[in-house]
Amino acid sequence: MKHRHSRRSELPFHWPQPPLHVVLVNPEIPPNTGNVARLCAATGSILHLIEPMGFRITNAKLKRAGLDYWDSIDIRVHRDFDSFVAAAAPARLLLFSTGGRQSYLDASYRPADALVFGCETKGLPEALLESHRKAVFGIPMRTDHVRSLNLSSAVAIVVYEALRQINAGKAVP
Repeated sequence: MKHRHSRRSELPFHWPQPPLHVVLVNPEIPPNTGNVARLCAATGSILHLIEPMGFRITNAKLKRAGLDYWDSIDIRVHRDFDSFVAAAAPARLLLFSTGGRQSYLDASYRPADALVFGCETKGLPEALLESHRKAVFGIPMRTDHVRSLNLSSAVAIVVYEALRQINAGKAVP
């Protein structure tokens, strides 16, 4: 049986307007960022990378994880978090952390929300978590065996829940 790579999904989908903002603060691992970039291409989300990063945007592993989707990604690099907020002016900030005391399922997502994730080894800076305490969410998991989820997995879980709530998967009349 021959694989058809050009086959399009027949599932209904409309892009939330304005789109979601996916924000990676100080990402360190190129393949994770590449996978998130691919997710953003698939969902029409804008990807924001906050410096410093543990790699260069031209990194081969980053490019390989994003495959041939790079021209479909709206990717923006910011020198720090404040620069991101000033440039993007997101509707709201929702932060995701293993220390979050509210479930990501309890958040009410809207178009133009910024979904903010920290780096793989340190998470989000404590000062940022403190200044947005009421907007910090976590993904429930068994912590007796696992310290955290892979960054790209966590982003995918949250982005698709946000899209579900926004009704992005519903047919447009």
